[in-house]
Amino acid sequence: MADGRWSPGRKEADADEFRPVLDIIEPGRQRRLTVLVRLLLLIPHFIVLFFLHIAAFFTVIAGWFAALVLGRLPDPVFRFLAGFLGYDMRVSASEMLLIDRYPPFALTPPPDYPVQIDVRPTRLNRLAVLFRIFLMIPAAVVQSLAVYGWWALSFVWWLITLVLGRMPRPLFEATAATLRYRMRFSAYVMMLTPAYPKGLFGDDDLPVPREHPRSATRPLVMSSAAKWLVVLFLVLGLAGHVTTSVTTTTTSDNDDTVRVSGRP
Repeated sequence: MADGRWSPGRKEADADEFRPVLDIIEPGRQRRLTVLVRLLLLIPHFIVLFFLHIAAFFTVIAGWFAALVLGRLPDPVFRFLAGFLGYDMRVSASEMLLIDRYPPFALTPPPDYPVQIDVRPTRLNRLAVLFRIFLMIPAAVVQSLAVYGWWALSFVWWLITLVLGRMPRPLFEATAATLRYRMRFSAYVMMLTPAYPKGLFGDDDLPVPREHPRSATRPLVMSSAAKWLVVLFLVLGLAGHVTTSVTTTTTSDNDDTVRVSGRP
């Protein structure tokens, strides 16, 4: 980034597989007023994202056919989907209290904005593109559990941040890990990368040269407390899905009984 805290990610030559990067500069403090009304402030962005999601859905379908033929996404398709993903991540980072700065209404953010993503055009395996909808199922389950679990206690995270004026470091790391995994999953679904989503528990195995400055999440080296929080998200997500499934099944059985007996 412009202030020198943006550390260079691994190039293709430096690793077997480049994984999309979510780079977040952790705020020292957050304004309690903006934390208090954060969701209200983001309503205009939610409206914009609603229409962008529709446009991205049809663009992904067109890109899927193109990738089957070309073995890659056409440049205009890649640029739009990458821009959409970055916009979504900036709004989500603000929504999840990772940053305090208001997101810009732009697919391309200013270079000094504290949330950036790094995705790179590359060749795609046509067979993996063909079966993408099936291949993504395991990652879809993981990201669904993690995100659902975070939101299950979102009021607690909001209250902690509001009282302290900042998000505690373990909670920041766990939240950033959850959002990064969702970003990598979305990038895989949209064929912006052939790399399968990884790194829910951080990048402890990634060495960082001393001469390279780093941000809070590039690489994302997590404490033990942060990893336990991610486990908590997964457990809560699983419990929430199981409860929802049981409730839905019970309600359906009761409705069937009413229809058969003719009595409420």
